[in-house]
Amino acid sequence: MTDEADWIKMARAGDQSAFGRLVVAYQTPVYNLAYRMLGNAAEAEEAAQETFLRAYTHLRSYDPQRAFRSWLLSIASHYCIDRLRRRRITWLPLEDELAIPDRLTTNIPGPETLVARREREEHVQGLLAELSPTDRAAITLRYWYDCSYEEIAETLDLTVSAVKSRLHRARRTLAGTMQGDTAYAV
Repeated sequence: MTDEADWIKMARAGDQSAFGRLVVAYQTPVYNLAYRMLGNAAEAEEAAQETFLRAYTHLRSYDPQRAFRSWLLSIASHYCIDRLRRRRITWLPLEDELAIPDRLTTNIPGPETLVARREREEHVQGLLAELSPTDRAAITLRYWYDCSYEEIAETLDLTVSAVKSRLHRARRTLAGTMQGDTAYAV
């Protein structure tokens, strides 16, 4: 049995420290998904907290046959989609740095690299803002989390063919937007 499976079993039995270990293990992926979808650090933090609160309160309904990561990202993506639907305004541009895993902080890049990275992140966030919340979630799960079509379908409660259609449409939209953008033309 893996550590994660042990933590889940113990958390389902009421061990709060075991659930705390799950939070530590998944806080960065959940936050980054929320950040990519919502485009705002404060809202992403709130969404991550709400995701873990909902996961904790519904832990008994978790099916151990399903990947915990998919289940947790599903909670996060649905919460973010609901927030975006309620907000119904233009998404804000990227203003804060994304959470960088600890293993990457040992090689600190120079100022030019940071500026170029920041510009790319702002551009990508702007492109993502053009998409519907569900398409944005699908793109984020596929290209930032390398989820399979099946995992995305499970996470977003869609069929695999619907995921493929949404990804195709989203990529076509992004490509059309990028072709019209001379600043990022190759």
